[in-house]
Amino acid sequence: MTRGLYFFNTQIKTAPSYPSTDYHIHCREISKFFLISSWFKALVYAKRFKDFMAVSKSSSGKQQNDRDQEYHKKSEPLIPGLPDEIAELCLLHLPYPYQSLARSVCCSWNRTITNPGFLLSRRSLSLSLPYLFVFAFHNSTARIQWQAFDPRSGRWFILPPMPCPKSVFPPGFACTSIPRQGQLYVLGGMRSDTQTSINTTVVYTTSTNQWSIASPMVTPRSFFAAGNVNGKIIAVGGSGAEYNDSITSVECYDTRKDTWEHVAKMRVGLARYDSAVVGSKLYVTEGWTWPFLFSPRGSIYDLENDTWQEMKDGMKEGWTGVSVVVGDRLFVISEYGDCPMKVYVPDRDAWQYVGGDKFPREAMQRPFAVSGVEGRIYVVSSGLNVAIGTPIEGQNAEFIAKWEVVAAPKGFHDFSPLSCQVLYA
Repeated sequence: MTRGLYFFNTQIKTAPSYPSTDYHIHCREISKFFLISSWFKALVYAKRFKDFMAVSKSSSGKQQNDRDQEYHKKSEPLIPGLPDEIAELCLLHLPYPYQSLARSVCCSWNRTITNPGFLLSRRSLSLSLPYLFVFAFHNSTARIQWQAFDPRSGRWFILPPMPCPKSVFPPGFACTSIPRQGQLYVLGGMRSDTQTSINTTVVYTTSTNQWSIASPMVTPRSFFAAGNVNGKIIAVGGSGAEYNDSITSVECYDTRKDTWEHVAKMRVGLARYDSAVVGSKLYVTEGWTWPFLFSPRGSIYDLENDTWQEMKDGMKEGWTGVSVVVGDRLFVISEYGDCPMKVYVPDRDAWQYVGGDKFPREAMQRPFAVSGVEGRIYVVSSGLNVAIGTPIEGQNAEFIAKWEVVAAPKGFHDFSPLSCQVLYA
């Protein structure tokens, strides 16, 4: 076993948060990720051994050695015996999350993988694949945890802990993402010890497998809606500094400038929030609330014109569950009965039931978190089971769906999902 492969294997096996059935990855599997032959592995070992010998030299002449080593790190090849172009191509083919682990193998690999051009090359070669990132909390302890699901292999990967106050109320956060940039945004939230809202912006980046703190929102808020509209992050309404302080203010985050600014306010505050982005518009609704005496309210935000308008009656009255957008079509997984799925028909301002397979209600228990990508719908349920649906449009504009369920590891049994986002990594 080479030094580099030993690094990957031990890092995965010793990760304390991984379910026992998922982190036993054999060297043979890791070598497939490299897509290189055994002689290349030997070169990696030789590189590690060379670096080790350089560090273990006598401390005499330490300053000169430090200068020599710094020059050596900048000029040495990525892999001895291979052109850097070929070596970089090998690193480009490492799948998520192993690229972030590879950064620790040596300085030259870290420098290459963290270079912005490396990510651009990966995108241009279409090497990034969609992963499902699930925000969940433990039902007994309220401990929050992010994990990524690979729909191709069925594997789960636990993310590093998200930086946030220890005492938080998990449902108070709002989450959104910029999938193609591989960035996940966790906004606001509520402290459980003081019951006050917070204004933090926390960003996860797939290329580094790390969290960072961005500029805070102008207004502290919790229990609100958020969405990505044309690369801009929109935060809508929610509770203000105090739990019962309903606010109508809306903010827009510019990811390039790392700045928040107020935009047009909502006309009314909502009791709760579900939202979806279709095109350049953000649809926000409160859905039906017990005891169902009043029709739900809903509004539509137009980013291009910075205006709000009322949602049509048919859309808001039929919005009876959690929403997901596939292509330009809006679907809802209903939160009653057998959880039937519906699709919105704009020309008729009506919802139409989706035929085909029934939603796998036996394996999927509420609450649900939903996301969609590349023509598929991913529904995460209590216990983090994942139902994957494929809606197919027929000749008469009617939809049917096919469903399959991927059971989660037993270690996730006591977790409930709050949000799921698709990122390319």
